[in-house]
Amino acid sequence: MVNDDGIHAPGLKILETIARTLSDDIWVVAPDIERSGASRALTLTEPIRVRKIDERHFSCSGTPTDCVILGVLDLVKGAKPDLILSGVNRGQNLAEDVTVSGTVAGAMQGMQMGIPSIALSQSINYHLGEDVKWDVSQQHGANVVARLLKHSWPEDVVMNVNFPDEIKGEGAIIEASFQGAREEDVNHLDRREDLRGNDYYWLGYNAHQPKPPIGSDLRTIYDGKISITPLHIDLTSQSVLRELAKEFAYSGAPLDG
Repeated sequence: MVNDDGIHAPGLKILETIARTLSDDIWVVAPDIERSGASRALTLTEPIRVRKIDERHFSCSGTPTDCVILGVLDLVKGAKPDLILSGVNRGQNLAEDVTVSGTVAGAMQGMQMGIPSIALSQSINYHLGEDVKWDVSQQHGANVVARLLKHSWPEDVVMNVNFPDEIKGEGAIIEASFQGAREEDVNHLDRREDLRGNDYYWLGYNAHQPKPPIGSDLRTIYDGKISITPLHIDLTSQSVLRELAKEFAYSGAPLDG
């Protein structure tokens, strides 16, 4: 297990509860501080420090990706893990968020090392400025993971699960969704001045609510459903590649169309 919110994050405790419905052989390696937005960053220019909390819980001075590598290659004793769970993140990881998410990155690293991996995130209503509500992930996380594990998926795919902040309707609906895209940039920049007159900045998101298409991960969460999106690391635009292959040499697999 790994996350990007840090070893003491409440979502990690929820994830461990979910994991214990599957097995008692649980290992946790998580950052010692919050590493949100770390994406797939590696620590290459300084040493990584590890603190042993107990026999199966470790905190790491590095990124979520570092944590997975250290766990699989050294800290987890015995056989290679059968499954890596990453999360439960404080806040959603949808649309283009998945490319910067440390939570998704932890799962991606697991996938790269040949281990089935699932990223889990609990949505928060940024629009209303509310704090995170963990009820949905607490109540439905174990069921979602157990149902996913009934199926196999390609080795180059990770599962990205997002829980809405509240279930709309009479019961929880789990929906397979594609990765959406927001209609406009939602990044927010807040420039402030310190007591010495120097500028400093806070980065965040504005409260704009896009109108995503039906079937997207964004729409699924906005509709109060649990979203599951299969992600892979191949970022190739196949349509553009087909056009380039008409002009330039191409030696890859046959292209459709």
